This record gives sequence, C-alpha cells and structure tokens, in this order.
Amino acid sequence: MELKGIHHVSALTANAQDNFKFYTEILGMRLIKKTVNQDDTSVYHLFYGDEVGHPGTELTFFEIPRIAPNREGVSSISGISLRVSNDKALMYWKDRLERFNVEHEEIQDRGGRLTLAFKDFEGQRFYLVSDENNQGVAAGFPWPKSPVPAENGVTGLGPVKLTVRYPEATIKVLTDVLGFREKGSYASDEAGQPDILVFEIGKGGSGAEVHIEERKDLPAERQGKGGVHHVAFRVDNEEELREWIEKITKLGFPNSGFVDRFYFKSLYFREPNGILFELATDGPGFATDEAEEHLGESLALPPFFEPQREQIEARLKPLNTKR
Repeated sequence: MELKGIHHVSALTANAQDNFKFYTEILGMRLIKKTVNQDDTSVYHLFYGDEVGHPGTELTFFEIPRIAPNREGVSSISGISLRVSNDKALMYWKDRLERFNVEHEEIQDRGGRLTLAFKDFEGQRFYLVSDENNQGVAAGFPWPKSPVPAENGVTGLGPVKLTVRYPEATIKVLTDVLGFREKGSYASDEAGQPDILVFEIGKGGSGAEVHIEERKDLPAERQGKGGVHHVAFRVDNEEELREWIEKITKLGFPNSGFVDRFYFKSLYFREPNGILFELATDGPGFATDEAEEHLGESLALPPFFEPQREQIEARLKPLNTKR
C-alpha cells in the first residue's frame, strides 16, 4: 500500500477554449481527454498530459464559466510544477514565455533544482522544474506533434506546493497516514517566512514530492479561476485502493468511498487544513475509449453517461479541439 507519486492535479478555468489554446499552443501539452465534469455534466473537464496521458503527467481543468478570480490564501494548493528534462530547457522556456507575453520570474534554485515560475492567462501559479539532477519517479514522454521541440517539452508533473496556516496537521496526514517521508527544506520566496518543507513518497524525486508552506499572515483561499481544486496521488490498482478506503474510513476521515471515474478509480478526502486529496489508480487509462492517435479530439463520455449524450452535448458550448 505504498503510494507511487503524484497522479494528477485538477484546477479551475472560466474559459475552456482559451484554456485549450494556452496549454496546447503555448505549453505544448497534449489534450488527452475532452470530457465532462462527472459531478456536473453541464461543464467540460479537460485533461492534458504527455503523449498518452501516463499517470503523473496529467493536468486537468474543470470549466466553470463566469467564476470569479481565485483569491490566494491558506488551505490551498498554491503551486503546480511541470517537469522539463534539464537546465538548458529552462532557458528555452524563458525565451518562449517572453515571446508569448506570459508573466514569469527569473530562473532560480528551489530545493536544489532550477525552476522558472510563471502564471497562465488566469493567474494559475506554475513552476517549470528541471530534471537535470533529479532521481526517482520516471518522467513521461513529450507529445511528438507538440509545437515545442521534444527535448524541451513538458514531461509530467513535479512537486505540488500546499500553503497552510497550521502545517503540523497536514504533515501528520502526509507522514502517518499516507506514508510520505521528510526530505529537507529550502528558503521561502517571501522574506521573513518559514522555510518550505519537502516530503516525498515511493521512489521519490520531483514526481513524488509535496512541499509545505506555512503562512499565518494570509486569509483563507477563495477558490476561483486560476485556483486548484485538488491533488491526486497514485495507487497501483483497484485492490490497493479499496484497502486505502478501509484505512481512511477507520481513521475517521469523512470520504467519498469508492468512485468510478472510468479512466481511473478514486477516493476523495480532506486533510485537516481543508485541502482536498484524491487517491487514484494508475489504470485503466485514457485510451480505453479512443484511439491513441485521436485522443482529445471529440467529446468522450464514460459508458454510464453515454445514454445521456444528446442532452449533455446540447448543454455544452462547442469546443473545437480538432488537430
């Protein structure tokens, strides 16, 4: 029952078409699934990833039209990392972000790795992180048809940063419940604030880290566009997931129980600072209902929603994802 690393991160957008344009044309990621929010089928759920959306490479977005901007604060997933192969790739990305007028900072060391912080068109907070000296969970494989050259392409998700007011409670869940181990720390970007604490799971490395930021000077986050909904961690298979459900329930955490997302199976629960965690299986994967060469080009619906396709499509604003 050892978690394998980060499975996916799900964020919020107010505009699916602009979101698709930014993440495919500027970041060069592949849209691997265009589907709907299974809890609200009137809105899109978009999945981006590597060539086939391997676990650990998936960045997803729920579209909520007209949602207010995210108000940054505690009890939040305050930073998402995207892995690239080496330090040289960060120089490519600095030039590319400038060419597309994307807000970014300078390249700097965070936790022993070079990183490049930037924000998307809705203020979503990212770090491009170099795998130059990284060891641990393997990266994915950039999509060959990406506008970004393969040697510079995004290869998956890196560390996820959590910002909390009381880190001890979150750390206890990470270590005592989920099995993370403390790895080290590094200086905060904010003067006078405590160091960022680093925890890892499984084989470790960039694809298996959670970074904890303590901030007692911030209000609670109000989620909106540019915010993050939840982070999911990798479970090997359904049998192990059911063991996790039993463990989380026995420990007294209110939780979702077993949830069939068709592309993976899940469990959801909140840690004490209010951040939503998901445990998700590595399979079956995203090529179960579409050919690999055509992933993301049309609206995919799990079998349990297929009888409602006509009604679902009628409520959705058209979103052209043909390539």
